Amino acid sequence: MLRRNSFRLPRHPASVGLARRRVRDHLADWGHTPGDPALDDAVLLVSELATNVVRHGPLREREFEVAVTALADGSCLIEVSDEGRVEPRLRVVGEWEEAGRGLHLVEHVAAAWGVWSRGRHGKTVWALVLAPDA
Repeated sequence: MLRRNSFRLPRHPASVGLARRRVRDHLADWGHTPGDPALDDAVLLVSELATNVVRHGPLREREFEVAVTALADGSCLIEVSDEGRVEPRLRVVGEWEEAGRGLHLVEHVAAAWGVWSRGRHGKTVWALVLAPDA
């Protein structure tokens, strides 16, 4: 069974925590239990992707969209969409730099991730979290 939920949040730092809670709640409602690695990884990834929108999204943008899809095998797809057209890219980060590691974390935790263009409507950054048995 495939279950999907999406919601819009204001482009504000407080929305990152709200995105984490909503994704955790939706996945818990769909059978993911506390301590489930897929749930924990999905929450971590949505936090990183939402933080990128809040920090680097278009200044004129007031909202962004988060979607979470629970796949039949227990895997999760996280999507964060904004109106920006610039694709996020991994960058070299100095040892003492305090920022710039988010996409490296996404690269390490996600089974796969990427960017879908939405044309003049921006982009969606997505990340796939595999179920522990998948």
